[in-house]
Amino acid sequence: MIRELQKTDIDTVSQIWLDANRDAHDFIPAEYWENNFLPVKKMLLQAEVYVYMDERKNRIEGFVGLDQEYIAGIFVRKEARSGGIGKALLDFVKEKKQELTLNVYRKNERAVRFYEREGFQIIDRTVDKSTDEKEYLMKWKGKGSIC
Repeated sequence: MIRELQKTDIDTVSQIWLDANRDAHDFIPAEYWENNFLPVKKMLLQAEVYVYMDERKNRIEGFVGLDQEYIAGIFVRKEARSGGIGKALLDFVKEKKQELTLNVYRKNERAVRFYEREGFQIIDRTVDKSTDEKEYLMKWKGKGSIC
């Protein structure tokens, strides 16, 4: 089940954010993510966030954060990855939006392949100023979008 973030979810969601970033972005020092943990935790409460709840386990397995049509990130517990949760979250937001953009680190090849498989195209190559890592700006347009 996918639902909106509730205040009581914030500790779980922010821990998933931290763990997923440290794991998927091992090319960035863990301290970077740890230093951003509290500011991100506060921002999550003010953002448009949807959580994937595994009702059998009664726990949150992942979430997606949005800033209008920009996907700030999709994060899934390590042990729950490759089980369709990221795709379910992405499909959920695709139903809500006509187009979506996101940034993904070029070194995160697994994520780049995932987004390409899901219809995103690379539209620009940039550098994340806070990490000095190269990234792609990717875009998806829904069927009803005007080019």
